Amino acid sequence: MAVKVSDAPEANRYEARVEGESTVAGFAQYIRTPELIAFVHTEVSPEYEGSGVGAALARAALDEARAANLLVLPTCPFIAGWIARHPEYQDLVYQSRSRVRD
Repeated sequence: MAVKVSDAPEANRYEARVEGESTVAGFAQYIRTPELIAFVHTEVSPEYEGSGVGAALARAALDEARAANLLVLPTCPFIAGWIARHPEYQDLVYQSRSRVRD
């Protein structure tokens, strides 16, 4: 099954559609600044769960973040877990520069 992912900036999300289908199969909601993109929620329609839609969303969104030189704040558990399983994307993860101590 071919999955096409596109940015829908007016909705602040990446959307995945399965080839031949007009409805959104899944999305990854984000908050974007000039330096950072925070992924806050990912959802895949039940009929597409386990079919690679979520992985396609994560890969496409993270590849676009890399191309735009954005750091990634993965507050969404799905995106955070996906990055943890794909170490080639670890360099995108935002690291706090705070030096505050207890």
